[in-house]
Amino acid sequence: MLDSTRPTARRTRRAVAATAGVASLALALTACGGGSEEPSAEGADPDEPITLTVATFNDFGYSDELLARYSEEHPNVTVEQVKAAKSEDARSNLTTKLAAGGDGLADIEAIEVDWLPELMEFPDLFTDLADPALDGRWLDWKVQQATTPDGKVIGYGTDIGPEAICYRADLFEAAGLPTDREKVAELLGGDDATWDDYFAAGKKFVGKSDAAWYDGAVPTYQGMVNQLDGAYEDPATGEPKDLASNTAVKDLYDQVLTASVDDELSAGLEQWGEDWVAGFQNDAFATMLCPAWMTGPIEENSGGITGWDVADVFPGGGGNWGGSFLTVPASGPNVEAAQELAAWLTDPAQQTEAFENAGTFPSQVDAQASEQVQSFTNDFFNEAPVGEIFTARAEAIDGAPFKGQHYFAIHQAVQNALNRVDLNGDDPEKSWQGALDEYASL
Repeated sequence: MLDSTRPTARRTRRAVAATAGVASLALALTACGGGSEEPSAEGADPDEPITLTVATFNDFGYSDELLARYSEEHPNVTVEQVKAAKSEDARSNLTTKLAAGGDGLADIEAIEVDWLPELMEFPDLFTDLADPALDGRWLDWKVQQATTPDGKVIGYGTDIGPEAICYRADLFEAAGLPTDREKVAELLGGDDATWDDYFAAGKKFVGKSDAAWYDGAVPTYQGMVNQLDGAYEDPATGEPKDLASNTAVKDLYDQVLTASVDDELSAGLEQWGEDWVAGFQNDAFATMLCPAWMTGPIEENSGGITGWDVADVFPGGGGNWGGSFLTVPASGPNVEAAQELAAWLTDPAQQTEAFENAGTFPSQVDAQASEQVQSFTNDFFNEAPVGEIFTARAEAIDGAPFKGQHYFAIHQAVQNALNRVDLNGDDPEKSWQGALDEYASL
């Protein structure tokens, strides 16, 4: 039975940032040819000492104590975690080594959800992790994200990113806005919150404050575009939509830039950059779109700053930003043992502990329903009941939007256009043309 105490959050570097990568993933992996076959375990001594490496990025919540416990249960296995500082570093390492045949990869490689469409073009490079014994462990849409059309599962789900709104209650109070998290949710539209409601509240705020409403146009757009099914590609065919005639995307682009630039709601900061980090200390913005894992970076960057809280609300209904998986490269020498470890790490008990360690909200059904998650509070965020809040936000998610193999590159082109305007003051229409030109060159 899970412990029913009320834990509080610890710091985390969990940050799943959108990355451009060093080259086209599909292009790099094409050089691999047909992929590698799984090594045979026939004749292997199950008690022979082995070391299993787990490659992660940022903070998955896998503490040394958690990994040591696996070794206690499996005395012949030593587990070593190799942690990349940023997701783009992990992605570059993975694609480069896959293109070289897999030599040097970890036994378990963590991946971010937006890498999946490209990786799934080369399923033979990964071990099929499908296991009837694990059916029902995860949310259905989480499993589907990592399942190929012929039923091969290339990743076990770790966390998901249900989105709420994090806000500075002290800046709200100074601007004459409500500070109680329930009243803030009402201010932003409550159960029927829209993006217009969010931007309207921002106009009230900036009229009475020197701070901006939110950090930047790109992260705000990210929350909006994640609510479109097949934003850049046709879900039926996987073919890219013509960006020049993609009115749904262009409308979001115009809406977020009108709010960011014309209404001066954006602080004009690039997420994860030095200025963005400094902005937490400089009262640069009052709200953020806040997937569960973002609570860690906010706390880490806000040392000495009080006033952060979390409201159980999100414009447009539910939204998921980010979430990761554990894969087992087929080229590894200990594939069977690595799959067993990956299954253990993504067991509800371990993912509940990872949530306590790093704020990574579990994708496992039983973990979400556990007393530990439901009663979890975060002292830094004014003792917000983040377990309850992010459970409610997860329940508002209506499946996962379609993202095909073209998503990553097209999305980056649009993000680049947004940044040119929000960060550098470029003309929005000229910058959009730049996105069209970039799209045409893909």
